[in-house]
Amino acid sequence: MKKLIFCVTNDLVFDQRMARICGSLEASGYSVTLVGRKINPSSTLPQKPYRQVLLTSFFKTGKLMYLEYNVRLFIFLLQQNTDAITAIDLDTIVPVCLASILRKTCRAYDAHELFTEMKEVITRPSVHRAWLNIEQWAVPKFKAGYTVSQAIAKELNDRYGVQYSVIMNTPLWNGKMPEKLGVGKYLLYQGAVNEGRGLEWLIPAMKNVDMLLWVCGEGNYSTKCRQLIAEHGLQDKVLMKGLKTPDELRQITAGAYAGINLVEPIGLNQIYSLANKFFDYIHAGIPQVTMDFPEYRRINNEFEIAILLPGLSVEIVTDALNNLLLNEVLHNRLINNCLAAAVEYNWQHEEKKLKAFYNNIFA
Repeated sequence: MKKLIFCVTNDLVFDQRMARICGSLEASGYSVTLVGRKINPSSTLPQKPYRQVLLTSFFKTGKLMYLEYNVRLFIFLLQQNTDAITAIDLDTIVPVCLASILRKTCRAYDAHELFTEMKEVITRPSVHRAWLNIEQWAVPKFKAGYTVSQAIAKELNDRYGVQYSVIMNTPLWNGKMPEKLGVGKYLLYQGAVNEGRGLEWLIPAMKNVDMLLWVCGEGNYSTKCRQLIAEHGLQDKVLMKGLKTPDELRQITAGAYAGINLVEPIGLNQIYSLANKFFDYIHAGIPQVTMDFPEYRRINNEFEIAILLPGLSVEIVTDALNNLLLNEVLHNRLINNCLAAAVEYNWQHEEKKLKAFYNNIFA
């Protein structure tokens, strides 16, 4: 039985993509270990069929956190007997690269993001230079890899000549849409509450939208969100629900009137994005408001499931949300199209590509 180790910097409780990847590979005969960072001392990991390891770190944020965690991860990997190690994003790629060389094991790169093009990276010149140097040194050493969208795969090929597979962040398809108990009474933003997610336009837009907004998630923009809600007097209309487990989030998403996936067009990572929530909304059978970016446009041209925004402003977001609320024919058409899209875009399809990728590594 081949042993695989996957390395992330985040907590493992809320990472649905890694749960799907590790669960699928464990079920197909691999022995899988997922390594993450212990962020909340009181958090308890859910039962999984694969091994989970949380590494503790003294520093909780910033450069020292990354440095400390990378050192701890490197030491951990040197002590493991494994056949392959996969780095998830650029913030684990250095210890994975060095450990795989020293242990003479296979290595792979799973690029959830185009890391050096994230807004929080490219808007800080010294940080951007540091991560770009790491990317230029490490990525060419990972001949085997995969990413979440065709656009990111092409960009990595253009930069470094690597031929990466595309394995999208799609949910499992259970053969039917969730049962609807009437029309949803709230709009939903789910996922990381981070910079560059359009929340500075979404929150004030809600002043002129006659429906509640639920925000399910936390991140580096959470404090600012709460400030914006207070500034605009929206405490009773925009509700910060905090982090939810995947099971809780599925129920909440299925009960929404529509989903929201806004991305600020700063950096190629945002423009080339294909977010988890985009597919989560499809599988919940709810229309969505998202960006007119290449990957979203490509899928929306196949199955009209969203209103695409040409840009971000309070007026643009307000008009799109009100269009969904007031146009029942449009809303129902998008709901029906979600069924056809879910049949095409689901984890059963992506799982086949994932298994083929790791089988090829050991072929």
